[in-house]
Amino acid sequence: MAIEVKQQRPDSVHLAIDGDITIYNVAELRQALSAYLDTVKEIQLDLAGVAEIDGAGVQLLMFLKQEALAKGGELSLARHSEAVVEVLELLNLSTHFGDPIVISADWKSL
Repeated sequence: MAIEVKQQRPDSVHLAIDGDITIYNVAELRQALSAYLDTVKEIQLDLAGVAEIDGAGVQLLMFLKQEALAKGGELSLARHSEAVVEVLELLNLSTHFGDPIVISADWKSL
């Protein structure tokens, strides 16, 4: 799992997560991503590189969204990987985050 800073401005940051968001690494991810909640108002998470996400990963995304809102900020999800879309659809959470989900034409049908 890696977090790459794609773009940073004084009040916003665009981060890309590459790897899994699972119970095995959510504590590390939470610590790394929570640091941004205290320094910027807008965080965009690029999820195109997420190969696997489980319930703990979804809970982390929900926590980060809630914390951003509580601090007067915003967290948005972008470029959802197929794995992320499948889990959000399975849990009926595809609209929970309020971000558009673009499905690539070459994905297998959901």
